[in-house]
Amino acid sequence: MSIARTICLGFLLVIFMGTILLMLPFMMVDGHWNDPITALFTATSAVCVTGLIVVDTGSYFSFWGQFVILLLIQIGGLGYMTTNTFLLLLIRKRFDFRQKLAIKESFDRPLLQGSQNLIISIIAISLVFELTGFFLLIPLFEKQDNTIWLAFFHSISAFNNAGFSLFEDSLIEYQSSILANIVFPILIVFGGLGYQAVFEWFTWLKQQFEEKIIGKSTSKITFSLNTRIVTNTTIFLLIFGTVIFFVTDFRNPTVFSDLSLQERFLGAWFQSVTTRTAGFNMVDIGAMTNAGLFITIAFMVIGASPSGTGGGLKTTTLRILISSTLATLQGKTEVILYQRRVPTNLILKALGVLCSSIILITVVTGLIALTDPDLNFIKILFEVCSAFATVGLSTGITSSLSAMGKLIIVVTMYIGRVGILIVINTLVKGSRPSLIHYPEENLLVG
Repeated sequence: MSIARTICLGFLLVIFMGTILLMLPFMMVDGHWNDPITALFTATSAVCVTGLIVVDTGSYFSFWGQFVILLLIQIGGLGYMTTNTFLLLLIRKRFDFRQKLAIKESFDRPLLQGSQNLIISIIAISLVFELTGFFLLIPLFEKQDNTIWLAFFHSISAFNNAGFSLFEDSLIEYQSSILANIVFPILIVFGGLGYQAVFEWFTWLKQQFEEKIIGKSTSKITFSLNTRIVTNTTIFLLIFGTVIFFVTDFRNPTVFSDLSLQERFLGAWFQSVTTRTAGFNMVDIGAMTNAGLFITIAFMVIGASPSGTGGGLKTTTLRILISSTLATLQGKTEVILYQRRVPTNLILKALGVLCSSIILITVVTGLIALTDPDLNFIKILFEVCSAFATVGLSTGITSSLSAMGKLIIVVTMYIGRVGILIVINTLVKGSRPSLIHYPEENLLVG
């Protein structure tokens, strides 16, 4: 079995087990058997760290149901191969070549060395951020019942960019809280930034501390091209998103209500952070203007960064596509980023991700328009993009979807989390290297 099929089937296995567990009576508040479609939708949304829900998580599921959802979120956020490898390390099972190859494919690493240390480091980083978020969120929920559980649940959900909340209105109640607008964005951004960028920034901070505080001389760290692109693109999108959301819905009283200027700015800032994969909301998404919804769709499709806990096209894909377009317009034959030439195979991969994503979104939107013809088109497109990019934001139509519409969204969430190219590689037999080289010929483009 190929590595791509192993990853795909691994996620399916976790979703299946989660569905069976969430159907059990003691997972429910009312003690009855859960509806299979509701259980499947919730399990898929949790494993795919999406956050789309058809029922209110806090009032529908019991503590054990919420615990299973949180466990599925953690497994989905870390990734099937990471979780599986970590469990093998815990039981001291042999870490063989195939396991190293699977990790290489999962994280798109150039080398096999250090795979075991990589898994341990990813787990450690996740625990550090989640525990830090847990302690910081305790004061935020101190007036609520089950403060400890609320802080624990939301910290893991935020770092894994899952968007699941135990409150019926997500985080709207805390839209004016400075603490909420700091802690949640930090967890979301670092969760979606990607392990490589987080590791390199951690190493850089450690180096600065040793040089300026301890006085220890260390070798200078050189940031990789991936980290530079991921960091700069993320910062730009956060700033641009804050400004554009502030402008598009600044005069919309339904969204910003009677908030002060500072609170409106915080709302725009949080929306900019959560839109690209997190799924939490501090404003009523369904009340946003069409301009606001369209901008949100664009940001959702862009998504987070590679090897992070988010979905979408990814920031690196966006940067490669934009740079390739600029290079073409300038008559250049090479794409240069930070004095580094981008390989042709990466450009082709980025184009493949873009084209296949557009086709998938188009097909799924059309299918749901057929299964649920009474729904508004922009809301259908919004729901589909949210599912594909594993964001979890919704205009409120998720629960009203037909059974077939919900199943279509389930498949979309799965493809978005596993990765559309991996799914295609699983279904299509890979081509073998060919010794035949065909003659080149030009054609009209554009």
